[in-house]
Amino acid sequence: MADVIKVADSSEMTLETVRDSLIREEDTIIFSLIERAKYPINVGAYDKTKTAIPECSDSLVEFIIKETEAAHAKCGRYENPEEHPFFPDDLPTSLVPAFNFPKILHPAAASINVNSTLWEVYFAQLLPLITVPGDDGNYASTAVSDLACLQALSRRIHYGKFVAEVKFKESPQEYEPAIRSQDRDALMKLLTFESVEERVKRRVAKKTMLFGQEVSLNDNCDEKKLKIDPAVVSRLYEEWVMPLTKLVEVEYLLRRLD
Repeated sequence: MADVIKVADSSEMTLETVRDSLIREEDTIIFSLIERAKYPINVGAYDKTKTAIPECSDSLVEFIIKETEAAHAKCGRYENPEEHPFFPDDLPTSLVPAFNFPKILHPAAASINVNSTLWEVYFAQLLPLITVPGDDGNYASTAVSDLACLQALSRRIHYGKFVAEVKFKESPQEYEPAIRSQDRDALMKLLTFESVEERVKRRVAKKTMLFGQEVSLNDNCDEKKLKIDPAVVSRLYEEWVMPLTKLVEVEYLLRRLD
């Protein structure tokens, strides 16, 4: 008899299972960044004047992401509460039967999407840190790599909704006063654990060092050539990923009692 895949319901989601999911997302993010780093910055992929697609005023990366998201929307990707498009306006409706995803989040969660902020951070601040200057003409492949990075980062950041829900369910008495008074600072303080954030930074740096090594049959490993700087990934989490995740958590909790 074939194994049955068990879908967790809301009662099975705990802080431990949420943390496990976030740790797994680290792998996806790091591998996608390593893949993007093999191309130079390739500014032509972001130049609206170089797209050369009839009746299109977008850059190539915008065109590819919009077209990809439209195709994924038809297949029901954004029916999943864990997925968030970068261009949500005018997405086509799903053509496939809806899957009955567990109703874990408050309905207000659907209104929270910080991808516009992530987009600005990724292209203006992160991309110059993980790529070298230059142009090899691989604009389409570059844009596809950008999409993989953005989707992985978005999924991790918006998972903050589930983090906030689990934390609220475990200790509603701690959060309700700040929610009722709409006190963002108090909520942010409740959600911030510096020792945990330090462990995350160290873990992603170590993973980046392990995943990004050039594998050689030569036993002499005195000089390690890394595909991406672990300090950059640690900084990514410190300055952008964890702050944006907590922003999502705060926005969700502010609406939790609506």
